Parts: sequence; C-alpha cells; structure tokens
Amino acid sequence: MADKKTVVILGGSLGGLHVAHALLKKHQQYPNLRNTHFYWNIASVRAIIPGQIPDQKMLRELSEALQPYPSNMYELVIGEAISSDFTAKTVKVQLSNSAADAQTREIVYDHLVLATGARYTNDTPWKANSDYQSLINLLHETASKVEKAGHIIVAGAGATGVEVAGELGYEYGKTKTITLLASGQHVLPGEQESLSTATENELKKLNVTVQKGARVKDVARSADDKYTIQLENGQNLECNLYLPTQGMVPNSDYVDTKHLDPKTKTVLVDEFLHVTGVPGNNVWAVGDIVSKPRAGFMITQKQASSVAKNVELSLLQGKEPVLAKGPPVDILACAVGRGRGVGRMGSIRLPSFGVWLAKGRTLGMQLVDQYINGSIA
Repeated sequence: MADKKTVVILGGSLGGLHVAHALLKKHQQYPNLRNTHFYWNIASVRAIIPGQIPDQKMLRELSEALQPYPSNMYELVIGEAISSDFTAKTVKVQLSNSAADAQTREIVYDHLVLATGARYTNDTPWKANSDYQSLINLLHETASKVEKAGHIIVAGAGATGVEVAGELGYEYGKTKTITLLASGQHVLPGEQESLSTATENELKKLNVTVQKGARVKDVARSADDKYTIQLENGQNLECNLYLPTQGMVPNSDYVDTKHLDPKTKTVLVDEFLHVTGVPGNNVWAVGDIVSKPRAGFMITQKQASSVAKNVELSLLQGKEPVLAKGPPVDILACAVGRGRGVGRMGSIRLPSFGVWLAKGRTLGMQLVDQYINGSIA
C-alpha cells in the first residue's frame, strides 16, 4: 500500500461527485465537501414554488453516494477549503463536522481536483451557499415568501432569472404580479436576438412583465418586508418580494490569485484542464470554478469525465493526458414554467415542446439517482 496515491477532490456537487465516482474504484481519495448533502440546484427555481419538490429529492446525503465503496478507499471530509499550496501539495480545510468549527486540517495530495463551483453573493437558493439545514431553511423561507407575496420582482434576465420568472408565472401569473428586470435590451444577453424574442414571448404567455434597461442600483427592505428597488435610470420600483439572480462568483478564494482570471476570479486552465502555472501539472479544475467556455451542466459533465480520465492516465498508467472534450455541440436549454421552454442547439432554435421534454418537464430530477449510485460516471 506504500505506492497508493491520494487524490483530493474539493467539492461535492455535479463535477466533484462525478469525478469521485469515476476514480474511487482505483484510488484513495479525500473528497473535501462544504456540505453534507448533494444539492440538485438545477431544480431550485421550481423548489421555491410551495409543494412542487420535496426536500428529500432536492438534497441527498453524500455518504449515501460513497457507501458502496470500501471505507478504506476514501475519507469524506466535511469542511471548506481556506488555502492551498500547489508547490507543497497541500490544502488547508476548515472543518465543519467537528465540535469546534474553527478546527482546521491540512491534507497532502498527489493530485488535486478543484470542483468547488460558484456561489451567489445574495441570500438565494440557486446554489448551495451554506450547510444543509441553512439551505433547507432558505428554501422553505423563500417558498413561504413566494406564496404570500402579491408582487414579485426577479432581477437578472439570464437563464436562471428567466427560469425563476417562468416558474412564478406558470404558478401565479393570473393571481400575482411577476416582473423580470433585464439590465440590457434583451433577455438571455449574449444570445441571438431571435432566441431572446422567443423567450420574451413565452414569458408573456405566463403574464410575466419584462422590463428592459432596468439595471438595479440599490435595494431597500422595510420592517414590514416591502422592497424598494432603485434602478440606475432613477426609477423606483416597489414589491413584496425581491429575488435577485445575478451576482454569481466562483468559489476560488482559497486559490492563489496568480492562477485566477484577474477579472472573473475563475481558475485558469489549459486544454487538458490543468490549472495553469502549477509545477507537475497535478492540479485540475472543472465546472463553475472554471466557467470555460461558460458555466453549464453539460459542460461540467464533460469536464468531469475528462479530468477523471486524465488523472487515471497519470496515476495508473504514467501516460500523458488527453485533450479535454466538451459537448459535441453547444446547447442552451431554458425552461419557461412547467409547460414550455426555449433553447438552441448550436445556432439552430429548438422547439418549445422539445425543450420542455428534455429539461422543463423534470428539470433533470431523474439524474439525481445516477449521481448518487454512480452510474452518471
């Protein structure tokens, strides 16, 4: 056992768990996880609608995913990476499953996989920004506020904002006022104009009002839970519930800034998904912490598969890594409520029914079991 190698995986979400399953039969690993549960955040936009998705389907225990493997082949460390030294091959973790939360532990690795994802800078459930109980509480509190609010404003007209507004419109479009704020002149910024127009049309069918050129400058919340949103154009809006979907940042605070993009703070990687500038090429990164070419579920899946393969080539076979593969074609699928959707495959528009069938019908909930039982890898 002296030649047994240690692969440390930081992060237990889509990318990290995928890599862990792919490697666990061949390597000793220390999956270092901030949370005790696997969170299917893709469905968080629907989980804020009361009664739609039970807690036990949104969150599954990570120990359940690792249970089939021999216990001497892994260690599940619950905590948060707070620093790293790629030269010394160490990661320092602040533990959260001990009597003293301030306790830290230094872990030595042979290979390191960065899969810590991203977080939102606001208190929203679109990502797992906190521990299990805090996340459950946030989902319940948000659903309760959604149920009570008469006017809900969703800020940010990217894919998450569109999906949140669509879910709200589908459920409450006839009984509540739902407004989606787009900072620019189109929803789904960066996409082709025809797709943006189709998205607006789908939202209109659900009685969602899209307000363009509405960049948020400030938000004030009163004692009676009423919100005043000040826009950069000087307009003030009032509502009972404000749901921001912008402000996502990578969880890369523990990585030396020389390995980060100075603007986005995402980790810089090469064509093999090595973190650039690391001696020995033994540090890899996948998912939202990379966001290359962009953040996305299918992109993360492909990156995780590539990293697992390359770690195996390096550790078991002493071979050179192979180029990381992305999806054969760039696909964007955006659910708009529980009955419609918009999307594209490359530059080709997808029919609304097709997007609903592929994504909107379940928001991928059927894949959760595959992540838990390992068949995803």
